[in-house]
Amino acid sequence: MRPRFLVLCLLALAATAADAQTRYVSDRLEITLRSGTSTQHSIIRMLSSGTPLEVLESDDASGYTRVRTEAGTEGWVLSRYLMDEPAARAQLAAATTRVQALTAQVAELEGRLREVTGERGALEAERSGLGTELDEVRAELERIQRVSASALELDKVNRELRTRLASAEQVGDGLRMEVAELKRSSQRDWFLAGAGVLVAGLLAGLIIPRLRLGRRSRWGDL
Repeated sequence: MRPRFLVLCLLALAATAADAQTRYVSDRLEITLRSGTSTQHSIIRMLSSGTPLEVLESDDASGYTRVRTEAGTEGWVLSRYLMDEPAARAQLAAATTRVQALTAQVAELEGRLREVTGERGALEAERSGLGTELDEVRAELERIQRVSASALELDKVNRELRTRLASAEQVGDGLRMEVAELKRSSQRDWFLAGAGVLVAGLLAGLIIPRLRLGRRSRWGDL
């Protein structure tokens, strides 16, 4: 039992020692990019917190890691200042940028929604207007159909009237011809009557004087 207890104690001490060596680099830190693995080497440039670096190799003995920046600059930095994830400030900045982008996108979508809502209202109003216009067109079509039916009926009546008028004109022509013939007959009758009166007058003019002369002669003889 005692050896096991000692092993457990040693493991607990080792875990405590490992926890004591854990360090967190402040996100306000700027570190140096040097030309070698010690503070004696020259500083190439300063690297701000959150700068992404490509790890090329690590030197556990010196505690330095050789890295390359996005611009292609190579150098050595202390390994303890490197983190597996971006610094909290960089993450916050990225999150803030993302939130701003999403906020702008939401605002754009809300604006688009208002536009679509307005367009929908306009379309609804236009559809209502078109429905009213359609009802008016239908009513006008029905009226035209009624007028057309009346026009067809009137055309039929007109044709019948024209036929009857043509017949009446024919009858009238016949009557006019008969009247003309009657006029001619009447004129002949009047002419004959006048001629008869004239002849009678002439005869009377010739006979009556002779009768008077005869009477006078007889009275003279008496």
